[in-house]
Amino acid sequence: MKIKMKKALQMNTLALMSILVGVSLTGCGTTSKTSTASPSAAAPAASTATASAAPTPEAKKLSGKLVVYSAGPSDLAVKIQKGFQAKTGVEVEMFQGTTGKILARMEAEKANPVVDVVVLASLPSAIGMTKSGLTMPYKEAKNADKLIPAYSDKDGNYFSYSLSALGIAYNTKTVTNPPKEWSDLTKPEWKDKVNIPDPAQSGSALDFMTGYTNKNGDAAWDLFNKVKANGAIIAGANQEAMDPVISGAKSIVMASVDYMTYASKAKGEPIDLIYPASGTVISPRPAMIMKTTKNQDSAKAFIEYLLSDEAQKLVTDAYLLSGRSDVQVPGRTNAKDIPAIAVDWNWMNDNQAAVTQKFTQLFKK
Repeated sequence: MKIKMKKALQMNTLALMSILVGVSLTGCGTTSKTSTASPSAAAPAASTATASAAPTPEAKKLSGKLVVYSAGPSDLAVKIQKGFQAKTGVEVEMFQGTTGKILARMEAEKANPVVDVVVLASLPSAIGMTKSGLTMPYKEAKNADKLIPAYSDKDGNYFSYSLSALGIAYNTKTVTNPPKEWSDLTKPEWKDKVNIPDPAQSGSALDFMTGYTNKNGDAAWDLFNKVKANGAIIAGANQEAMDPVISGAKSIVMASVDYMTYASKAKGEPIDLIYPASGTVISPRPAMIMKTTKNQDSAKAFIEYLLSDEAQKLVTDAYLLSGRSDVQVPGRTNAKDIPAIAVDWNWMNDNQAAVTQKFTQLFKK
């Protein structure tokens, strides 16, 4: 009975994600309001009517409260929250959850939206929200021009301030010869030893399943079928999939999020990760201002804080990859070093619900 209830809940969440991403909710919210805070008294007055450019968020006195919904990691989200509050004096009310939980919460609140800024772990979901008219562009954001172009919107609707990549994680005590390729997970030595994060709960897992399918077509489904036949199971979101591997109950996580693996390794846990040479998916973590925000100035300032040197140091300290092309961490794997699959993000947005449903149904057999 518990298993059936859990599966039903997962499918309900998937349905909510599909509805939110595919349908415009703009008619349900209130009209956004520009802050009336005045620019600094030290700023010179415009000499002509044509020179009256809007002041940047830094030039305005910010106050009030900003509501942020953020996918993990939890420690990073809290540090960003505290750093922004200290810098601006703006109170941040934050809800943390997986991408699936955030999208479900937004769907539940669509008649009375309260969130100002959303941070997800899935780029296709951000593309879907942009297409549905839910985001407010901020093309002028400071440091936006330093972001890796492939992962952020040229019109400023979403900003992939950080990235993660998917790999094969393994227990270093129980695995002496780790798999090197995704196809290795179909071999007899990994029978009943592989966990997979649930794409209905994890945005990064969702990006992997849809990206790998986009690149490989029927060959991807052939691999997924063989991995399933070899005893692999869906084991909840990312941490739930990894914990049994750390404990030794399982040996492998297929499509493990790299930053979570490296953070656990840094704590002394017996786990490590490889990126298959045949290619993997880099999963951007986009941040967006909601069109319904009543706190435009604070929301813009929050985006700029995410892109700042200070916040980018927090990002890399959390073992995430920087979304800025100019930020490279010596002695560490950076985005340019990872064998990334070239994917069509728009295709992934259009097909993510169908891929997730097919994938979860496959593993229910």
